[in-house]
Amino acid sequence: MSQSRLLRRIRIILGFFTVSLLLSGLTAIPLRLELAILDGLAGQSSALNSLWPSLASWISVVRGGLDATYTAYPFMAYGTDWLAFGHIVIAIAFLGPLKDPRRNIWVIDVGIIACALLVPYAVLIGPFRGIPPFWTLIDTMFGLLGIIPLLLARRWTTQLGPST
Repeated sequence: MSQSRLLRRIRIILGFFTVSLLLSGLTAIPLRLELAILDGLAGQSSALNSLWPSLASWISVVRGGLDATYTAYPFMAYGTDWLAFGHIVIAIAFLGPLKDPRRNIWVIDVGIIACALLVPYAVLIGPFRGIPPFWTLIDTMFGLLGIIPLLLARRWTTQLGPST
């Protein structure tokens, strides 16, 4: 495969990863609104309740907890604002590999490590925080699915040869 075609593939897959990271971060800002919508669509009063009652109940419980917390302590939303900020900063870091993957392969490596660490982190911390097992599984999927484009980008970057 030609160098230019390989570079285009790398940029497409890293672009997808970067945009996904950015969007997932930005969704943390209007969390209360999003949970209200999700609760209406998939909470205890939805059709999902008859199909998967534990998930529907969990969505409603999370919404109720978030509403109660944000009403009594609105400054707690600042925590999810910082989560969003972290995602944005990490997405910015991926602009380096988008520009020059060979020189910035270390950013791809850090992303791979972060995705790999997400799995044990969710498995260990989730139950400690009272997160149900099915939601912990969903959380681990972010790491397991996120690592795929990064591994491909790393593999293709090494095929480009050393940085000059």
